[in-house]
Amino acid sequence: MIAVLVIDMQNAFFEEPVLQRRQEEVVAACNSLTSAAREAGAKVLLVGTEHERDKSTWSLNMLDDDQGFIFRGSDQARFVPGLVTADIPQMVKTRDSAFMGTDLGMRLRNWEVETVILAGVSAHNCIAQTAADAFAHNLRLIYAAEAIATENPEAAEAVLRVLTREYRQRVLPLDEIKALFGSGPAGAGA
Repeated sequence: MIAVLVIDMQNAFFEEPVLQRRQEEVVAACNSLTSAAREAGAKVLLVGTEHERDKSTWSLNMLDDDQGFIFRGSDQARFVPGLVTADIPQMVKTRDSAFMGTDLGMRLRNWEVETVILAGVSAHNCIAQTAADAFAHNLRLIYAAEAIATENPEAAEAVLRVLTREYRQRVLPLDEIKALFGSGPAGAGA
């Protein structure tokens, strides 16, 4: 079984000018990916970051700077306009990796997932950390090329180069990913 995880497609991250310029195209790519996945019977999960104002969920850099963001219920925490969210399960995280401190591993086991496809932002942070943890959970991983963005292309390229080489993770265009969905029940054997 294949699952698509759409990571951090939230207003806060698209305040960054580099990501803001790519917002429409990344949203369209994410929507195309999730639509194809759902049509094929694959699982889709929207993952967002949220923090509490009392600092209890803040990461070390937030504590060091005494500045939090993406507070629960804020406009920053909302998914970006245009992203299809209706009837798609959602999960909240407080760290870069979607596995850290969440029930993601259990959800994927319950869904009998063997391959995870990642989309969203940012390639060098939350996408990369989630990918590394997917490897630690013995999950195959594919990066949806057009559906991933970053505000730091150099760091993203370096991190993805290591992850694809060392962890045998693949970066594929949407057309090839969509073809995987057609290779049996919800992409079995991807």
